Amino acid sequence: MITDSHKHGKKLLSTCVVAVLSALLVGCSGGGGGDGQEQGIRVIEPGPALPAPGGTLPSLNTSKKDFNDVHFAGSAVCADCHNNDQTIPIDERPMAVNTDEGIKKDVSIGLAWETSTMANSARDPYWHAVVASEIALFPDLESTINDKCTVCHAPMANTLVKKENGGVNYKLFSSGNQGASDFEQGILDMDDTSTLFNHAMDGVSCSLCHQIEDVGLGTAASMTGGYSIPTIAEADKDTRPAYGQYANPDAIYMKTVAEFTPEFGAHISTSETCATCHNLNIEPVDIDGVKSDQITHFAEQAMYTEWLASDFAVGKPNEASCQSCHMPKLDRDVYLATSNASNQRPDFAEHTFLAANTVMQQIMHDNKTALGIDPELDFLPSIERNREFLRTSAEVLVQPNTLNNGVLDFDVTVKNLTGHKLPSGYHSRRAYLHVVIADTNGVVVYENGKMESDGSIVGVDEDVNPAVWEPHHEVISDASQVQVYQAITGNHDDERTHSLLNSAYFLKDNRLTPIGFDKNNVSADIAVMGLAKNDANFNQGTDKTKYLARLSGGEAPYTITVFFRYQPISKGHLDDLFSQSDKIPSVDHFRTMYEQTPFKDEVLSFGEATIE
Repeated sequence: MITDSHKHGKKLLSTCVVAVLSALLVGCSGGGGGDGQEQGIRVIEPGPALPAPGGTLPSLNTSKKDFNDVHFAGSAVCADCHNNDQTIPIDERPMAVNTDEGIKKDVSIGLAWETSTMANSARDPYWHAVVASEIALFPDLESTINDKCTVCHAPMANTLVKKENGGVNYKLFSSGNQGASDFEQGILDMDDTSTLFNHAMDGVSCSLCHQIEDVGLGTAASMTGGYSIPTIAEADKDTRPAYGQYANPDAIYMKTVAEFTPEFGAHISTSETCATCHNLNIEPVDIDGVKSDQITHFAEQAMYTEWLASDFAVGKPNEASCQSCHMPKLDRDVYLATSNASNQRPDFAEHTFLAANTVMQQIMHDNKTALGIDPELDFLPSIERNREFLRTSAEVLVQPNTLNNGVLDFDVTVKNLTGHKLPSGYHSRRAYLHVVIADTNGVVVYENGKMESDGSIVGVDEDVNPAVWEPHHEVISDASQVQVYQAITGNHDDERTHSLLNSAYFLKDNRLTPIGFDKNNVSADIAVMGLAKNDANFNQGTDKTKYLARLSGGEAPYTITVFFRYQPISKGHLDDLFSQSDKIPSVDHFRTMYEQTPFKDEVLSFGEATIE
């Protein structure tokens, strides 16, 4: 547990670090690492050393997925009819379609979903570590944290308890001494004999999403897990709705076998349904866990709001819903089930749930036993799908200007092709530019933004000390400057914080905006913050950075290659989290898995140019 003295000590340490940094600035009139300050060459004092890793792993149990209670059915119940039998030849599988390459593609719903991060949301070890860290920091808010964090990561369990008991009265993590009167078992220590455990571990599952009602969607009340699931009496169990994209669904068979009544629901294909969990608003608290009277609302995630401000919103030039990109539609008809499907349907939305966190999927693939994941699941095809998906998210243009006295002047323009900020979501994420210049013989004569094997980026301030951060740059003229696109949160004391509940506003938000997003005409929830706010070359989905690269020698012509890369969990953020790994088991569990992961980021796009 983090004590009051630890909390105030942490605050004091942060204050002292900033003071030290101010004294160490070189060629800069502002503060250390602050994005609201002047740019310049900085020297950063290293942060505190991390405790030695414990090397421990979790031991989660597997769960039953074939439950079917009055509120929800497990994913296996749905997959029984919506998955092809994998033992029969693919040419004989009902839910398989011909591709343009002339081969069959299996589009089984459960098969596509089960290796997504949605399906494994409650087994996500990073989520466990962050929730445990928040509870340790704010123990008096444990009930609130359990509720707000499970409403979207373990939504069936959260909804089940509210419907049965009128509120959340469970714990994610056990407390007290086992066998003693003070022992309270947490969900993560339960097994498949527990109804609550089975509901939680099925993640964001079929009967959760397909029961979301068209009630208040798109309003503030529906955000942060404010979705509505109907309450059905046991006697009317087979009237539970299963909303889908098709009119005139085949109802009798599903009603008889799975006890759901399929209904057309246009809302299931809209961004407003996704927004219920992908817009996250919090009520910030100070270091003592006290809510602020001045700052009562912080939109830590606002993907839906960002989309509304883009050219991808309904009625805009590039109109596309969340599902359009993350659940792409087939361009040929397909049967929706393996039996009793009367006819093939057009425009079927594949349940691949394409996403960006391949690092987490690799961690899950490599730690199935520890995380209680079916050992037969193969995450690698999903990782490859997502890797290919990521390559559609951005464009990079490199424009050489001049080469004088060994200094190469060139511009790099990055364009966001997604319908929200890039990167989006939780504030641990960042994208960055990695620049490599090679001479005519292939010898590297300049490099900026190189990632080390531990996930740190050479020259990035927060990877030296997690109390500071890399400013937004208009011009990069030194190896200590790297263009990093990210959201950095601050607390009531105007200090950087890595805690979710302690976050009150953005100190820096230079994540690439989507096309059509005018930074000068958006709400405060999605505003550009820090130096990018006044950068004339940062707006409407693009950013242009000038590089003045001093080459180490070599022979012309020189080839400039710029990689635009994405890292789902930044090294600075992890250093702050891992500082608690000797005190919080879930943090050490995640540290063990992360440090063994073979890769820490992905290439989104790249551009090249040559100068004589």
